[in-house]
Amino acid sequence: MADAAEGGAMRRGRGRNETEEERADRMWQELIQEVRVAQMGVQILFGFLLTVVFTEKYDDLSGTDQTIYLVTVVLGACATGALIGPVALHRLVAGRRVKPQAVRLASRLTLLGLALLLATTTASLLLILRVATHDGFVPYLVAGVVGWYLLCWLVLPLWVRHRYTSQ
Repeated sequence: MADAAEGGAMRRGRGRNETEEERADRMWQELIQEVRVAQMGVQILFGFLLTVVFTEKYDDLSGTDQTIYLVTVVLGACATGALIGPVALHRLVAGRRVKPQAVRLASRLTLLGLALLLATTTASLLLILRVATHDGFVPYLVAGVVGWYLLCWLVLPLWVRHRYTSQ
């Protein structure tokens, strides 16, 4: 029984026995599942942002708050583009035998989209808290939330990558 366990550990250490194309197929499927989650969030947030300008409250915003709003909308549009980009990329290069390269590019677009989503969420939170409270603690609260996002989205994944992989 110990030999079987050792053999299993050795196989796990060597990774999967897949071709570059098989690996690209598997990684594409994983990436698309991840992108679906991020796309849903950014599209809902962007949709809500687009409606703000049509409310009566918008005219009451200070010049600074209107600028924050405009920056937030542009960030949301860019995040939406980056997170939908992998789908368009796949559709336009499907069948061209470039899936490994497409997966790498789509992965980069997704990371860029997540960074833009972080910026959009940060700017949205800043605007909402400024309008809701007019208080000096808002920047500190927003910084705390950004710190939490960075911990969840960057620090923890990088720690796991460093701790549990040899690459």
